[in-house]
Amino acid sequence: MDRHTKDDSAAGRHLSPAAFTRGLGLAPLAAIPIAILIAACASKDVAATGSVDAIQLPDGFEIEVWADDVPNARSLTRSPSGTIFVGTRSNGRVYALPDANGDLVPDAVHVIATGLNMPNGVAFRNGSLFVAEVNRILRFDEIEANLTSPPEPVVVRDDLPTETHHGWKFIAFGPDGKLYVPIGAPCNVCEQSDERFATICRMNPDGSEFEVYAHGIRNTVGFTWHPTSGDLWFTDNGRDWLGDDLPPDELNRADAAGLHFGFPYCHAGTVLDPDFGQGRTCDEFTPPARALGPHVAALGLRFYTGDSFPAEYQGQIFLAEHGSWNRSSKIGYQVSLVRLEGNEVVSYEPFATGWLRGDEVTGRPVDLLVLPDGSLLVSDDAAGVIYRIRYAG
Repeated sequence: MDRHTKDDSAAGRHLSPAAFTRGLGLAPLAAIPIAILIAACASKDVAATGSVDAIQLPDGFEIEVWADDVPNARSLTRSPSGTIFVGTRSNGRVYALPDANGDLVPDAVHVIATGLNMPNGVAFRNGSLFVAEVNRILRFDEIEANLTSPPEPVVVRDDLPTETHHGWKFIAFGPDGKLYVPIGAPCNVCEQSDERFATICRMNPDGSEFEVYAHGIRNTVGFTWHPTSGDLWFTDNGRDWLGDDLPPDELNRADAAGLHFGFPYCHAGTVLDPDFGQGRTCDEFTPPARALGPHVAALGLRFYTGDSFPAEYQGQIFLAEHGSWNRSSKIGYQVSLVRLEGNEVVSYEPFATGWLRGDEVTGRPVDLLVLPDGSLLVSDDAAGVIYRIRYAG
């Protein structure tokens, strides 16, 4: 067990609703079922349209709806032959958008799986599509030859935790050839004796040699690797009920296995948890590369590796902010740009905005993907569309 993990009981120690707000001068909260929380996160006060008319971008950039029949579009991955696969969280489906002629425009939208348990994560390797459910990793072999009659999936692993609170997973293959799989904390804030919770794990493509790679990660729904150094960069969503402005979400960097990023003891490198931080210091843990906006729900991120955007964007990070659901005033609902010098973050700024208009939400960015021509795809699970951003000069 990691030295930062306290072994209380198999069920773990959770904060009661009253403890969420102890010492904050707030009234105790009623218990909130996870199904209601998911619905709130997904749709509260959202009148999603998929329209791009109000989206604002830097000079020279333009945005269009690239695919508009992809309900609850979440994680994105692309095969070498050009098929885009799309995971979902709330409707149990996985989509495939083939591009037979290579014009970077989808030929059709195929539903290749239904009835799955929050199949958020998708990753492609050697002709097979890997899909992450809450407690299983599935593999669809030779999928591109069978989009209209998909094969039965092979179960790669089926012993992951069954808790649905933060149970949806982003997955991706790393430079080491291993499949990286996060396991979110099954709570707002808690300690668990099962050391798999609040981690990023990795395993071989066949499911063997499963191990914890990084600890202290509440809920990451997006990660990628630096194209030169190979370091793992990932987002993490901070805990709730410490007020509008605490804690910030996080952008983190792991340059080695075994690091601990603080949860549930320290948040964003500076905020000791009022219930779990006693006797701790934030210096015990790896701080974030950058503290992001509080409760912006930072999800997918990609290094820009294309060649069609101006040179200043090369090697920089684009980051999807799904948007807050529990602040008195909404923030997020945008694509941000994180500028780097080496491993140091030098700025964090809006890149694509306009999905939040006053208090009205018209879309919620989730994931990003750079196409071979250098344009950038952005999925939107509220509007059920995928946008394409390109530079027109």
